[in-house]
Amino acid sequence: MGGLPPHNRRGEKGRGRSLEPVPVYAQGYFSVHIDGRVNQVVVFDYLDRAGYYAGLRGKRLLEELDTVKRNMQGFLDEERVLINGEDAGPRVIDVRLGFRGDRIHPYLLITIVFRGSLRRGLNVYENIYEETVAEYDYEVIWVFPDSMRVVDAELDVPYTVIDDGRVLLFRVARGTRIGGYERIVFSYK
Repeated sequence: MGGLPPHNRRGEKGRGRSLEPVPVYAQGYFSVHIDGRVNQVVVFDYLDRAGYYAGLRGKRLLEELDTVKRNMQGFLDEERVLINGEDAGPRVIDVRLGFRGDRIHPYLLITIVFRGSLRRGLNVYENIYEETVAEYDYEVIWVFPDSMRVVDAELDVPYTVIDDGRVLLFRVARGTRIGGYERIVFSYK
């Protein structure tokens, strides 16, 4: 899932403790299409004891979502996302804020799109980014259409392929060193 996430950019302090929401979990969903388009949805879950996100309304909320969008795009611009060796141009198209039951458990849902030229036979997705250590647990799910199958993957963690090779899943635990390179090889019939 590359360089994560778009948080911790305000650095606000108050009453001796940070007002900054703390990321606690993330999920990344990738849906690959036969035309080479990849839709990516990333959900970042936070613990927000100070209620920063719950207090945002109107213009302040729109400004915050725009800041998150710019920050996430900045992270993507620092990465190299390639399909078959060509730049796939990931682009953030939407950011939404929601809550999981109460005001201290907000999440940010970020929609990203990118595209590459696919060919019959083997295709390669690569993501090159700065080496890092996971600040929180996260999981990633790639879903391919019926005409595609995962052949191999190079990740820094164990992965599972299910549904006759159409779905690739992996989890990353907090504290895991992430080497800055992901590669998924998939066939296209």
